Amino acid sequence: MKVLDLQCAHGHVFEGWFASEEDFVSQSARSLVQCPACGNPDVSKKLSAPRLNLATRREDNSPVADLPSLSSVDTGGALLMANNVPDGQKLMEAWLAVARQVIANTSDVGNRFAEEARKMHYQEVEPRGIRGTATLGETRALLEEGIEVLPLVLPEALKETLQ
Repeated sequence: MKVLDLQCAHGHVFEGWFASEEDFVSQSARSLVQCPACGNPDVSKKLSAPRLNLATRREDNSPVADLPSLSSVDTGGALLMANNVPDGQKLMEAWLAVARQVIANTSDVGNRFAEEARKMHYQEVEPRGIRGTATLGETRALLEEGIEVLPLVLPEALKETLQ
């Protein structure tokens, strides 16, 4: 497994794991390599020391392993990493871990988000975790009705099934 340091046109830095250099070039040419933060397919390889990941599991002290599960996060407060973040890499990894948990624990209702949120708020349907899209006007209306919503940008790459 070849691990490459990559950067999108917006400056987001992330890792990509590929079977070979040719695999990276082939996937990039077909716009299959996208920034996990913004979905930008304009990705370039950064200079880095060669390394191979031979371990099959994360070490227990990885930043992602330290994150609480979504069920233990108080939604009325802020999620704060206790350790200082000297660069954005740990913060990006933490944000991606939260994004993965949101996707895994919610249903995508698409552009019916406002409608579904109202149904749950007014107890017309059982409450459940949902995500979707809403216009700025719909979001304001929900907030004015006392329906708490949280804008959260999720990377397109995480919304699709990985192959």
